[in-house]
Amino acid sequence: MSQRLLGGLPTAPVGYGAMVLSPGVYGEIDDARGVAALHAALDAGATMIDTSDGYGADGHNEQLVGRAVAGRRDEVVIATKFGFRVPDGAKPHTFPVTYSFGELAVNAEPQYVRGYAEQSLRNLGTDVIDLYYPHFPDPEVPFEDTVGAVAELVAAGLVRHLGLSNVTADQLRAAHAVHPVAAVQTQWSMWQPVDPALLAAARELGVGLVAWSPLGGGFLTGTVQQVADGDFRQHMPRFDAANLAANNDRYAPLRGIAADLGLAPGQLALAWLLHQDEHVVPIPGSRTPAHIEENQAAADIELDAGVLARIDEALASFAPAGEGALLSGADRA
Repeated sequence: MSQRLLGGLPTAPVGYGAMVLSPGVYGEIDDARGVAALHAALDAGATMIDTSDGYGADGHNEQLVGRAVAGRRDEVVIATKFGFRVPDGAKPHTFPVTYSFGELAVNAEPQYVRGYAEQSLRNLGTDVIDLYYPHFPDPEVPFEDTVGAVAELVAAGLVRHLGLSNVTADQLRAAHAVHPVAAVQTQWSMWQPVDPALLAAARELGVGLVAWSPLGGGFLTGTVQQVADGDFRQHMPRFDAANLAANNDRYAPLRGIAADLGLAPGQLALAWLLHQDEHVVPIPGSRTPAHIEENQAAADIELDAGVLARIDEALASFAPAGEGALLSGADRA
C-alpha cells in the first residue's frame, strides 16, 4: 500500500477514525471490542489513528487508543484534537452547528492548550502527538493565538505537526502564516462536497486534507435503514426516518455502479474520494474487523476515467434530503 503526504507527514492512504469506539456515538460498545477494532485497522494497513480528547467521557477514546497502540507506537500516526472538552473553571464558548442540538461548547484559549496536550499525552500513553488539531476555531479567541500555542508545543517537542479542523480557507491561510500546517480535517464525501475555497487554499499551500465522515456517517455503505436510540446520527437531519428513506432511494444508482464493479458501496465511496486529490486521507470508522479490512482495501482500487465519469453523473443527480454539513455557510463565514 502506497503512502500519502500530509504536508511533511507520511501516512497510509486510508486512516481510521476512532470516534465510533466510544459509548454514546453509535450506541453502546465495550472496550475489548474497541481495542480489537483498532488492532484490525493497524493489521490491515492503517497508520493514522484519529481521536480527540472530547470523544467519550473523561478522555475515554484517547485512553482506548493508547492501550491499543501500546507496543506498536512506531507503526502509528496519532492524530488528536483539543478544545471540545472545556476544563473546570474555563468559560465555555458557543460554536453553532447545524445538527439538532444546535451548538457546541468549546474553549481554545492559549492558556489552556498546553494542559490539553499534556492530558492527551497521558491518555495516549505517549510522549509526542504526531498531528495535533484545534477541534473547532473558538469564536471568542483570535485563531492565530490558538495556533501560536500549538506552535509552542511543536517547539517543545510535544507535538510533531500542526493540524486544523473544521476551518475556512481564510482561517487556514491565517494559521499557515503563523506556523506551517500539515493537514486540515474537513467533512468530505460523496454526499458532502468539500468547500472549494478550502481545497484550493490547501493545494496552494501544500497542506493535506483529512476527510472526516468519508462514508457519510455510514450511509454510503448502503446498509443503513434506520438509526437506533443512543445513536449520535439521530441528531443529523439526513438520518431522520423520512430523509433516510428518500436518500436510500436516491443512492440506488451509485450502489448499482459498485455492484457492477464487484465492490462494496463503501469501497466505491472511499476509492472515489482517494481519486479526488493525491493528498487526501479519509478516516472511516467501523467497529467490525471485516468492514475495517474492506475499507482499507479501497486504497488499492483503481477507477478509470470512464467509471469516474459514471460516478460524477450519478452524483449530479444525487441530491440528499436534509442538511448534511456540520457547519452551515453562515457559521463558517
